[in-house]
Parts: sequence; C-alpha cells; structure tokens
Amino acid sequence: MNDFSRRTALKSAAVVAGVTGAGGVAAGRAGRRVTTYVFVTGANGGLSADAELVLRGHRTVAVELPGHLATDEQFRSAYQVPQDTEALATAPSVMAKITLDDYAAATVATVRRAAKHGPVILVGGSMGGATITKAANEVPDLIDRLVYDSAFCCTKLPSPEAYLATPEGKPSQIGAILGGVAADPRVIGAIRINWRLADPKFLGPLKAALMADSSEAEFMAMLNGSLPDDSLHIGSADARGRKETWGRVPRTYIRHTEDRVIPSALQNRMIKEADSLTPRNRFDVRTVRTAHAPSRAAWKQIVDILDDLA
Repeated sequence: MNDFSRRTALKSAAVVAGVTGAGGVAAGRAGRRVTTYVFVTGANGGLSADAELVLRGHRTVAVELPGHLATDEQFRSAYQVPQDTEALATAPSVMAKITLDDYAAATVATVRRAAKHGPVILVGGSMGGATITKAANEVPDLIDRLVYDSAFCCTKLPSPEAYLATPEGKPSQIGAILGGVAADPRVIGAIRINWRLADPKFLGPLKAALMADSSEAEFMAMLNGSLPDDSLHIGSADARGRKETWGRVPRTYIRHTEDRVIPSALQNRMIKEADSLTPRNRFDVRTVRTAHAPSRAAWKQIVDILDDLA
C-alpha cells in the first residue's frame, strides 16, 4: 500500500525532469551524469514521482504499470457520489488478467530508457518491492541500486503472501482494507476497494494500519489518490530475487519502524534472508520512524536518504 502518489509527488506523465544536453548530461550538474530515480508503486497506487528530488538536480519518473493509467477505466461514474454500488459490485475490472510479469515488463522498459541517460536507482514501496526484484532479475546491469521502501523483498520464500503467513508477518493489519471491499473478487476478477466510504468502522482501522502517525488531512489525501482496483495475482506470484542477477545489484532497505502492514520483524526477516543469499552484497539499511505510508514529515527524511544514494 505504500504509494508514491500519496506523498507530495508530481504526476509522472509530466516528470522525467532535468534539462539534458548531448549524451544525457545535465547542464546544472557540471558534466556529471544525472541519476534517474524510477519509482514503482505498491498496491492501488497511482503514477507519480517526486518533485523534491528533481529540485535537487535529479530526474524522477514513475513506471506506468498496466492497469494504473488514466485511460484504464479504474474510475467510472458508478464510483462518483451518489455511488451506484450495484454497478461497482459487477463491473469487470481492467486488473483481472494483469500479473507480476506484466508489472516487471513495464518496469524493465522504463529502466532501459532511463539507463541511456545515466545511473538508475529503482525504488519500490510495499508491494512494489516484488516488481523491482523481478526487474532486477532481468536487467541487473542497467540498475545502479535497488531501494526497498518498507517493501517486500522475497528470497527464501516465494511471495509477499508467503511472508505475510510467517510468524513475523501474522501481526500485519493489512486486513483493515477488507472493510472497504466493494465487489466479489470472483465476479470482477480483481479486488475492488471503495476508498470513498465515510464509515468510521472502515476508516478508523484503516488509518491505524496505514498512516497512524499522519494527520487526518494526509490520510484523506492518500485515500483520494488511491485506485479502487488491484490485481489478485501480484501477492501470490513468485517474486524471488536470483543470486546471479538480482543479487549483483547494490541495494538499500528503508525500514519503517511503525509499520503495521509490513511489521518491523518481517522487514528484518526479509533483510536477513536477502543478506544470507548474497553475503558479499548486503543491504544498506536505513531507518525512519513512520507508518507504512509515511507522513509528510517522514517522507522528507526518505527523500534525504534517496538523495544521499545518488
């Protein structure tokens, strides 16, 4: 659920920022090749990158994941107020057949283009960690660093769902989203959440799970930037990093100590297992005191970390 569109971000359709000269060299960087941060959203995330990194002299772009585009009919008239709940419960979903391989292919395509102009740092939040791992399996030599921002990093176990089933994962409060389910997944082929519900029995547990340290305004902004539909196939897909490919790429893990979706103990387990697979290429671990979806103040700390990695 860690969506970069939820954090004072720019819409990626307008952002592959930085004025470049011949060979992709930015004029403002005195001949240095500028780093491009490629962002991969988590579940239900929109398409956005980060403005502050651009203002610090970098480029940022968000991967246009299948099913997440403005043209993909995620938003429909039935989702407007007054809502047509019967239509929401039956309308087919564009996400029905989208898989982790589709996400990885879109990410690889973006990385290939960005890598022509300089170093690439590939950043994944939450479920986006599964996507960046798959991409690194495919094009490890085009990625200068992987960053897992409180994200799933699968090595010993195959999938995010497998990690959530562990003793470290069972305390997860990810189930708080179930109060907003708007359709039977067997009918629409995806999971559809009605983020526009005003029921405190839904919103209270959801805020506690996702953004306990954020203001009410930040929480509402996050809900209004979330897509209703998400794939049923991502969480159970094999997302293991391979030692000979993914394992060659330097990597950073940004731990969120107050995360109730991917609890700290689970983050630590994934870090430990990844380091065990590649003991000569261990995680650079950073820590931020924030919930799963960071507050505005915490995101500023994360930006400082990302900037430091360039």
